[in-house]
Amino acid sequence: MLESFFKNFILKYPKTILLLLTPLFLYFGYLSTHLKIDTSSKALLMDNDPDLAFLHKIDKDFYNPDILVITFTPNKPLFSKDALGVIKNLSSRLKKLPNVASITSILNVPLLENKNLPISDLLDKVPTLSSKDVNLTKAKREFLTSPLYKNNLVSSDFKTTAIVLNLKTDKNSSLLPRHIFLQKIRDDLTLFKDSGKLFLGGVDMISDDMIGFVKKDIFVYGISLTLILIVILWIIFKEPIWVAMPLLISILSIITTSALIVMFGWRVTIVSSNYVSLQLIITLSIILHLIVRYRELALFEPKFDQEKLILTTITSKAKPSFYAIATTVVGFASLIFSGIKPVVYLGLMMSLGISVSLIVSFVLFSAIMILVSKKVPKTKKKGNKNFSFMHHIITTVERRQTIVIGSVILLIIFSITALPKLLVENSFINYFKSTTEIYKSLKTIDQKLGGTTPLDVVVTFKKEQSSKPNVSKQDSPSDDSFDDFDSEYTQDANDPEYWFTPSKLNTIEKVHDYLDKNRYIGSVQSLATLLKIGKILKKGKDFDSFDMALVYKKLPEKFKKILLLPYINIKENELRVTTRIIDSDKTLRRNKLIHKINRDLKKIINPKIATFKLGNLMILYNNVLQSLYRSQILTLGITLIALFIMFIMLFKSLKIALIALLSNVIPIGAVFAIMGWGEIPLDMMTITIASISMGIGVDDTIHYIHRFEEEFKKDKNYIKAMRRSHESIGYAMYYTSLAIILGFSILVTSNFIPTIYFGLLTVVVMFIALLCALLLLPILIIRFRPLNIKK
Repeated sequence: MLESFFKNFILKYPKTILLLLTPLFLYFGYLSTHLKIDTSSKALLMDNDPDLAFLHKIDKDFYNPDILVITFTPNKPLFSKDALGVIKNLSSRLKKLPNVASITSILNVPLLENKNLPISDLLDKVPTLSSKDVNLTKAKREFLTSPLYKNNLVSSDFKTTAIVLNLKTDKNSSLLPRHIFLQKIRDDLTLFKDSGKLFLGGVDMISDDMIGFVKKDIFVYGISLTLILIVILWIIFKEPIWVAMPLLISILSIITTSALIVMFGWRVTIVSSNYVSLQLIITLSIILHLIVRYRELALFEPKFDQEKLILTTITSKAKPSFYAIATTVVGFASLIFSGIKPVVYLGLMMSLGISVSLIVSFVLFSAIMILVSKKVPKTKKKGNKNFSFMHHIITTVERRQTIVIGSVILLIIFSITALPKLLVENSFINYFKSTTEIYKSLKTIDQKLGGTTPLDVVVTFKKEQSSKPNVSKQDSPSDDSFDDFDSEYTQDANDPEYWFTPSKLNTIEKVHDYLDKNRYIGSVQSLATLLKIGKILKKGKDFDSFDMALVYKKLPEKFKKILLLPYINIKENELRVTTRIIDSDKTLRRNKLIHKINRDLKKIINPKIATFKLGNLMILYNNVLQSLYRSQILTLGITLIALFIMFIMLFKSLKIALIALLSNVIPIGAVFAIMGWGEIPLDMMTITIASISMGIGVDDTIHYIHRFEEEFKKDKNYIKAMRRSHESIGYAMYYTSLAIILGFSILVTSNFIPTIYFGLLTVVVMFIALLCALLLLPILIIRFRPLNIKK
């Protein structure tokens, strides 16, 4: 049926086929230009994660604007006229940008300890650094000692400060697109570069920079790999058509897949953007197998005309290519069950892409080749045989089987002992090279300004009968302004002023103090921060419910957004503690930290009074990694079973199926061994390597075994069949692996560390998969003699 289709359709009307396909590919090319990379934080999360819904609730219940942070380390002292002038002028320029709602800096935050005033008078006119009569000495002391500002708005050495841009949340048309907005900020920062070190940080900046890095990597990788492939293919084949055709088919396959992704509305993220490089591997493998088979037939079957050569090539490679693609789809399909959007999309894109590659490769190869003259390769000089790579591989299989098997056993032991060392971690600061601006920005914020990854604790209090604060004469404030407090408030127990009960304040202080003592947590902010400042203002006396009621009533709205609204929701009976994790601490184990905090807070918070829940990005990204790790362990087992069944269906031999499966497990184990002993963390980029290595290894295994069976039928001699297989299909496997290994080595030049790891691990997978297919696989076949053909 397949032969009839190609003979009566593709080979009979090649010009018509190419003429019809040309506008289709042009249209796909146009669609592919609309492909966009989504690097928003939500694009990396699980849709069905209840903690994502909880984050939305936090955003709704508390004042929690999106922010960008500018770190400023001036050349002169922070309180110098020049440094303060830079902060003022820069803030003035940034405030004009339509995306900025307000700016928080040392110039406009409340200085509650600067004046020795009664609380009521202080609240009527809260001083800031911009006030005319501010005491700079006291201001500096407050910035360095106040729990509100130390290691948060200013560094402990008083050399670095933060300028916080609170962003507008409305999505009206007047807002600038994110990339343009960030570029304008960077342009403004450039104007003040001579005044000190200025770095931009924040979630939006991380997302935008990652897009830039990924786009640059794709461009650099594409250009570099193209040049490398041209050189390698020319060295191997020395024919223009064998250089142009693989490149053309690879490009058209990727363009077609990209267009279909746009049509299906699938989102491309930093994880799924790897479909381009992965599809290139599969496409090159398919087309090089076709080329090598065609050249082999042209050399050994001189009587075949061009049509016969093409038909024989297509029919002989159709079955192994189909099963190779089918089993590769099974490998990538395991990613779909992760439940994590970017990984699911990678699985879908790869399943689609490699199917497209199979169809495009076979159709275009046939249609193009029938239009050109017969290409007979020149015979190789026999004098070079003993120096060839393949000759050494053949010799090793024949004479050094014990060494190979021993090496494999050591590799298995190496892999097993590395499994306990595997780390499941996600650190944004470690995603970038130390020379990049984004790394410098994140490191400054992380180590000098209280950490980077946000972690919240929301305490929800159970309903209780509130009452007016009962203040005895002994406990009441000495300030005369409190004498008429009773007349200022109604007796209605539902008034917000009566909400601040001692049990709430005591509970939140205990939670705050516990978190503040943890070495992995930097900045800790909550209502307890204000309680601590109030205690300072009251000369060591507790800031009680009575005082909190007054502050809530009289504090200006602009300062409420700093001191109260991010941490209080009276309507929902909630208090919130915000923290930031010190992401650069190499001993940090996020999952363990989260479990410890949950376990300890259960002892601190009285369940009769309140409940609590952890939230924000720290929890969400940890959920993603833990879910992905669990799903990969589960689906990897399912995938191996599915591959084993497919091997049995293809080869109709239990022994061969087991041999093929073992040859594919070794590369996976080797990669995990390198990651475990090399302390390379399993994250959303690297954890997909298992499926990738499965997809790559299966292709070589199927093609080799299929060819071995054909060669074995000729003389029923295992050694001779091995030699002929290596000298035919072995070259196609070698050429493909060499081209991809050199191409992926380009990725080490990236500024994005996950891309570097991805490139290096893929190179390792390709190399080990090739060795397993050319060394371990034939040795196992020779030793166990699984082919059911009698001598």
